[in-house]
Amino acid sequence: AAASETAAAETVSETETAQTDPSETAEASDEAAPDYSDAANWAYLETEDTQKAADVFFICPSVYGGSDDACNMSLSDAHTKESFVGAINMEKGIYDADSRFFAPYYRQIGLNVYEMPEADREPYLETAYADVRDAFLYYMENYNEGRPIVLAGFSQGADMCLRLMKDLFDDEALADQLVACYAIGWRITEEDVEEYPQLKMATGENDTGVIVSFNSEAEDITDSLMIPEGTKTFAINPLNWKTDSTPADKSLNQGACFTNYDGEIETEVPQFTGAYLDPDRGTLRVTDVDPAAYSNSLFPDGVYHLYDYQFFYRNLQENVAV
Repeated sequence: AAASETAAAETVSETETAQTDPSETAEASDEAAPDYSDAANWAYLETEDTQKAADVFFICPSVYGGSDDACNMSLSDAHTKESFVGAINMEKGIYDADSRFFAPYYRQIGLNVYEMPEADREPYLETAYADVRDAFLYYMENYNEGRPIVLAGFSQGADMCLRLMKDLFDDEALADQLVACYAIGWRITEEDVEEYPQLKMATGENDTGVIVSFNSEAEDITDSLMIPEGTKTFAINPLNWKTDSTPADKSLNQGACFTNYDGEIETEVPQFTGAYLDPDRGTLRVTDVDPAAYSNSLFPDGVYHLYDYQFFYRNLQENVAV
């Protein structure tokens, strides 16, 4: 099992480290915006089976590394688009049991942009969000037909989900269609919620029209890209569905699932770890994991960002059904 988990960890790392051959790279921000009436601009476009309970609109996490002359992913970059689909597949099984699944390609920012000061990132994030917004509006106009919606994303995809919520979900009719927004691996602050009252945080496992979010880390972490030191985020514990610091024992963990780019579960570990919410940072403190066993080149040991979905896979899968 340890060997399998090591291999799975390497696969997860690929989710956010896929690099582009510089010869294939274009300046994405100069590209024409994608036309979402073209099915080629969708990683998933499941328009059939209208008897399913809901639609999932999923936004891919970071897979593009970036380059000196391109801070946004080019949609002509076939290599990174393969990783894009793979990263979606790693999480798709959580959401798609009774749902049609929609996931657009978009000119996401490269990992190099996260090395910039936060204010300098915004022009590149605006390019990414413009695509996500266009895709969502096209989906709503052409495919939704009043069906319940699950918004979902991870990391950069979670940021994009929250931008959609801020931008569009103040519309009462649209908000009424929202099952939940799974914005996992990014922060939601008190200032966000005060400015955008449509950002309603989940307070239990069967709330609807709410945001489910958390950021996993070891108990000694005080700073990360997602939750900088001095910042507090709203969150819910995916093991006991509480928003206070009540500890959840690992016996509540129905199964950590380490998936590959085909979406296959290579290793499943029931009762993998417990967790509790830190009262100061709002982060999800993971209690039964050796940080060194889940080290990677992107984050310091103990920042379990790459494993937010993996560590709590079965609990999240059950919650989507609920």
